[in-house]
Amino acid sequence: MKSADAPIAKKGFFVTHFLTVKDQAKSKEFYVGILGGKVVRPENPCYIKLENSWIILNSGGGPTPDKPEVILETPQNLNRVSSFLNLRVADIRDCYKK
Repeated sequence: MKSADAPIAKKGFFVTHFLTVKDQAKSKEFYVGILGGKVVRPENPCYIKLENSWIILNSGGGPTPDKPEVILETPQNLNRVSSFLNLRVADIRDCYKK
């Protein structure tokens, strides 16, 4: 990843939303193909610049040395939610038909 494209704030801050997804390619297709995001890193994790925010797509994984008790996984029950992402657009039809 080029440092100019990296999600590092040089002043103030910006929002990055980390999503654990089952299929990175399908999720990337939505954020890039439908919403017009720019892929900065293609996978594992996938970084997408989306207007004035960032989306990070990851398939999850087991514990890491700094968090030996934590497992990152996709939702097991799609009827239970602990996080969501609101994207407010000026014209949804125009955004969708691109």
